[in-house]
Amino acid sequence: MAILRSLAGSPLARRVAATLAISAAGLAAITHDEGKVSKVYLDPVGIPTVCVGHTSSVTSADLGKPYSDAVCQSLLRQDTAVAQRAVGKLVQVPVTQDQFDALVSFTFNVGAGNLKSSTLLKKLNAGDCRGAASEFPKWNKAKGRVLPGLVTRRNRERLVFEAGCP
Repeated sequence: MAILRSLAGSPLARRVAATLAISAAGLAAITHDEGKVSKVYLDPVGIPTVCVGHTSSVTSADLGKPYSDAVCQSLLRQDTAVAQRAVGKLVQVPVTQDQFDALVSFTFNVGAGNLKSSTLLKKLNAGDCRGAASEFPKWNKAKGRVLPGLVTRRNRERLVFEAGCP
């Protein structure tokens, strides 16, 4: 770990983050937090959603449409791949596997654009691991409403992430 910390900000450190992949525990946490629903439904703020938090290819016209387990697994792999690429590209300091998983979970939920512009990322890339961890709970709203599920999720992500801070 000392070697990884000494690489912070170097091109090699960026490759280290970019070469990580979400773990089985990370996927299980996302599935737990998002829930799995095999028919298109409206999430708490009215966004058409299916499977494990998939939103990009469904519309209100699809409400009630069923999806198979195989399709849900494929969508989860695609959606987590997008989040993993974003974390791998944007995080410029070494992170542990658990920290990577927490960042992928966060990005899966809020989107790569929000990660990119977040104070969480700025603090992390500046070497302020604990400061970055303190940013997770601030992302507990959807369309301006605090959602209990997001409060729980962000607290879990913070705890997992912060455990890897020196």
